[in-house]
Amino acid sequence: MTDSFSETIRMRLRALLSASRFRQFAGVGLVGATVDIGTLILLVEAMEVSAVPGKALSWELSIVVIFVLNEWWTFASHGKMHFRALGTRFLRSNGVRFLGFLVTLGVFTLLVDSVGLWYGVANVLGIGVGFFVNYTCESLYTWQVHHDER
Repeated sequence: MTDSFSETIRMRLRALLSASRFRQFAGVGLVGATVDIGTLILLVEAMEVSAVPGKALSWELSIVVIFVLNEWWTFASHGKMHFRALGTRFLRSNGVRFLGFLVTLGVFTLLVDSVGLWYGVANVLGIGVGFFVNYTCESLYTWQVHHDER
């Protein structure tokens, strides 16, 4: 059982260490972060929505953009393409990204409310921390890239 467990861990680590997939994921994340940041600034500055609810709205819009780009580019060779499989991956991705969002929002809230950091800088720092949670969970859970590493 120990050999099987250690092999499982090694297989997942190999899947995560794909430099090209990591670069693609980071590129998609940059687009998503741009959507998130731009939407947040628009909501807070132009529409006078408070920072935390604005962050929740900007986040969900960026998640839809990120999912579409990851499905089309980063993980294009992973997973079946029929409607049900696509819907399942979208729901998984939202669940995974919600975990990343909680990390991002926690960092964001801590930096804005406790440290007094400007919401724009706090958002970028929170996104950076949440990125690694998202990459790991999206790769292993949503698109299950480790299945190709066997």
